[in-house]
Amino acid sequence: MAGKSGKPAFETFQLFSSAFDDNPQFRLGILDSSETHLPPPPPPPPCVEVLFTESVSSSVRYTVERVNLNGLTLLKGRVNTQDVFAFSNSDLVPGQYEGGLKLWEGSLDLVEALRSEVQNGRLSFTGKRVLEIGCGHGFPGILACLEGAAVVHFQDFNAEVLRCLTIPNVNANLLEKSSSLATNATEVRCFAGDWSEIHQLLPHACDNEKDQTCMTGQSTAGYDIILMAETVYSISALPTLYELIKKTMSRPHGVVYMAAKKHYFGVGGGSRRFLSVVEKDGIMVASLVAEVTDGSSNVREVWKFSFK
Repeated sequence: MAGKSGKPAFETFQLFSSAFDDNPQFRLGILDSSETHLPPPPPPPPCVEVLFTESVSSSVRYTVERVNLNGLTLLKGRVNTQDVFAFSNSDLVPGQYEGGLKLWEGSLDLVEALRSEVQNGRLSFTGKRVLEIGCGHGFPGILACLEGAAVVHFQDFNAEVLRCLTIPNVNANLLEKSSSLATNATEVRCFAGDWSEIHQLLPHACDNEKDQTCMTGQSTAGYDIILMAETVYSISALPTLYELIKKTMSRPHGVVYMAAKKHYFGVGGGSRRFLSVVEKDGIMVASLVAEVTDGSSNVREVWKFSFK
């Protein structure tokens, strides 16, 4: 966090490339691993639902640009990190801001992979309950809305990200497509909070301690489809993320689609490290949906997880 003098208390480096690397607004920093005397991050903010009716500060300027994904055009908002969080020298502050204002390559990879799955008859959003974890811009969840999902819930660590970016993006894209969504009745809600606690607030989470039918597949709780992009870069967060998935995924037919870098160099996370967590638990099976090797960055992958 920057001190009052304006000089950051730590150095940052780029964790992984974004979809807009040529613009400093779309770069992510993290604590330099050489810094060993930093205080621990503060406790996470309380879990809250962020309503679509909540107003955004007039100091936060939201602008829109179009992103074309092989024939699908989505509207991408842009806000300034300093306007929202007053952070001028870092794009990620552990425990305070987790990079949700950036648009990462994995989000675009996931949208394209999901469209392919739908077009090839391997996936249908129609009438399904969908949760996007670590949503940021919310493109995968927005696609689920456009494809007729009954419920789409967006989760992000920061309420400010949901309020200043996710909700405006949802509104802009659904308004843009309103002529084709006359009969769309998707329930769209947004929830902010840490992965270790947010299941307590999510309406369709399956509380295994209270509902033993969750483990047997007899419960109607859970989300049919869970989406997440660029959420597995931190090794320490992988077990918590996996536990959240198990608490929110519908049994026995729920699925997870995850887009991520194969490895996040310098921080140790990646799709393969998350795979090892899943495999060790032994209750899910994983399949590779897509691999992106464009030569401009680390290998990127999209994986699908389901119960055995």
